[in-house]
Amino acid sequence: MQNNSLDETGGFLGLDRLDMRILSALQADGRLANTKLAETVGLSPTAVLARVGRLTRDGFILGYEAQLNPQKLGAGMLVFVEVLLDRTTPNVFDAFKAAVQVHPEIMECHMVAGGFDYLLKTRSADMNAYRDFAGRVLWQLPGVRETRTYAVMEEVKNSARLVLPEA
Repeated sequence: MQNNSLDETGGFLGLDRLDMRILSALQADGRLANTKLAETVGLSPTAVLARVGRLTRDGFILGYEAQLNPQKLGAGMLVFVEVLLDRTTPNVFDAFKAAVQVHPEIMECHMVAGGFDYLLKTRSADMNAYRDFAGRVLWQLPGVRETRTYAVMEEVKNSARLVLPEA
């Protein structure tokens, strides 16, 4: 996104330039101390704390989490799975969505438009562990007619950062 997303007062979605600078700094380092954040954006620590509280209450900040190394923690195999359901009815969608919530190996689940219904992101220790997971969990999920598996050979880019208008 470019600056043209900002209105004439520098606002974007009800946010001003200082809010965007706070979000940008926290997105780069969620552990940034309030005093350092205040220094970075040019506000007092009290003002920054109030803004971060408002940004959190208003749902712009959803939370903070550490980025872990999956290889060091026995989850080095990244796999994407296309899922085609046997029917596309609200009941089947609801049952499938509820079922994927209880399986922590399924890191992400996205309903998509196109030749299949859902795209899943999963992690396992290795191909044997994934094969076990597929038989034990994936193929047993409600409504699943077909799956296509894509084992990742190399993670070229892995980022959760959003592109924000320049502050």
